[in-house]
Amino acid sequence: MDRESQSAAAALSAPQDERFSAAIRVLSDAIAARAFPGCVFGVLSGGSILLQGALGRFTYDESSPAVTPATIYDVASITKVVATTAAAMLLHQRGLLDLEMPLGELLPGFVVGREPGTHARHVRLHHLLAHSSGLPGYAELFRTHRTPIALLRACLELPIEAAPGTRAEYSDPGFILLGKALEVLVHEPLTQWVYREVLGPLGMNASGFCPRPAQRPSIPPTEEDTWFRNRVIQGEVQDENAFVLRGAAGHAGLFSNVPDLLRFADEILSSAAGVGSSLFAAATIERFSQRQPPQGSSRTLGWDTPSENSSSGSRFSPRSIGHLGYSGCSLWIDLDARIAVVLLTNRTWPDRQSQLIKTVRPAFHDAIREAI
Repeated sequence: MDRESQSAAAALSAPQDERFSAAIRVLSDAIAARAFPGCVFGVLSGGSILLQGALGRFTYDESSPAVTPATIYDVASITKVVATTAAAMLLHQRGLLDLEMPLGELLPGFVVGREPGTHARHVRLHHLLAHSSGLPGYAELFRTHRTPIALLRACLELPIEAAPGTRAEYSDPGFILLGKALEVLVHEPLTQWVYREVLGPLGMNASGFCPRPAQRPSIPPTEEDTWFRNRVIQGEVQDENAFVLRGAAGHAGLFSNVPDLLRFADEILSSAAGVGSSLFAAATIERFSQRQPPQGSSRTLGWDTPSENSSSGSRFSPRSIGHLGYSGCSLWIDLDARIAVVLLTNRTWPDRQSQLIKTVRPAFHDAIREAI
């Protein structure tokens, strides 16, 4: 075993069930191959934590802090499910969110100045959740819009490239606008509402937005930014659009750890099974876990599902939901098997070039499913 593999193995938090040795080997080998410098992982089955551990360090420097099972990461687009979609689920459940409501009713700027009959006037909230609004997948709005108001206005004015419901394209702008629409509904910042209604009730005390400066050194860095902020990005959101939006948005900005995300997954699983739930109703999980149009899309209302070459591997059931984070994080929940797997990494360190995470995730998930 080379030095990097030894370092990774030494950082494993505690002796683990031998059943998971193959899964841990996948991660250890990934660290040795520089897919990421460190990771935290956890497995939940039937309401019990079967596996929880950590490998590697914050960076590839041997003097860098070792990762622990409690280490907090920038979970990037996992924000879309744990914060924004969870809020939409609860608001819908409480009769406060109509999925058929046009976005323009909550955010009039989305249709102001557009010709009558244009696609924008037909975008509804369920289109945003299902990534079928026709909005582009990504836009570097931060390059020319450096204040929250300017960036939001630019997002409202983005062209609609396809009729709503006819094209599936994973869209960050769609979730930026969805987050703002939910703020109109609840009459307060979405982050504040999520703290009170989701994170707090579930005891997700390590999770939140915009870590305090004193917390930042305890969070693995995501990138050596040499082109926008020109500093090491550590303990602040990596996503540039979210950064301009003061670190918190509907699409990115959440920081969390494995214990908290396993709590969230346990709530989803308990709710789906109709046992021990205090937050979501079984009918809500069923509604939000169904694939949405157009035909061939893997997206539900807010979530993704296993598809060909899925990051979940080949052994999660079709009735599974999950999400990825650009920084190298993932959450997958199998509603049939009552299993959840969390993997948190900073695969974008020191830059965004490595794509090895794309092979690590399915191999890791397959090894977990083979073990249980």
